[in-house]
Amino acid sequence: MDKRYELVVFDWDGTLMDSEARIVACMQRAAADSGEVVPSVAAARDIIGLGLDEAVRRLFPDCDAHGVAGLVDAYRTHWLGDDVDPAVMFRGADEVVARLHEDGWLLAVATGKSRRGLDKSLDDSGLARFFHATRCADETFSKPHPMMLEEILADLDTPPQRALVVGDTEYDMQMAGNAGVDAVGVAHGVHSAERLLAHGARHCFTDLPALGDWLLGGAAASMEG
Repeated sequence: MDKRYELVVFDWDGTLMDSEARIVACMQRAAADSGEVVPSVAAARDIIGLGLDEAVRRLFPDCDAHGVAGLVDAYRTHWLGDDVDPAVMFRGADEVVARLHEDGWLLAVATGKSRRGLDKSLDDSGLARFFHATRCADETFSKPHPMMLEEILADLDTPPQRALVVGDTEYDMQMAGNAGVDAVGVAHGVHSAERLLAHGARHCFTDLPALGDWLLGGAAASMEG
């Protein structure tokens, strides 16, 4: 059966990497370092998926440009340091990415992480060799703007109807919709399955192995248009 899609564009944090606790801890520590009110866990969770600058502006709307820059720097210091428990890959992430690559899929990452942060995560996870293109929020507009996805499509010469976004937040679903690309969600990340479906997900999977089985089993080829 011919595949409906030829390119899968993964979000990183909350989709392939279980980094929620680390992101929240780093944001809370950055706020404390900067003398800002420390955000609640719920508030810090809700901005996961956005670019770091955009996330900080949403969490601290009264900060001026200097304050935002200080918070961003403090966050990065904690993220790139070793004072916070490391993030780990979700169950099945390595296997699903490797299986899709072996089966001939084009693979990409579109993430709210910085280039430095993504490159570190790709190297640490050993997955860098499987991805044909990556885009980060410090290279283009933050989600839900479609530019990072549009750039990936152009780089890999793939029409929107042949691509699929996989993410765990409404920002991923909105980015895909804004680019005319289908999207599916994984419910082990930040936003609930109900929230993902309400923002345009065509399906929502409980975990990555279920997603991999669906893609590799040909179910994606028969998705209704």
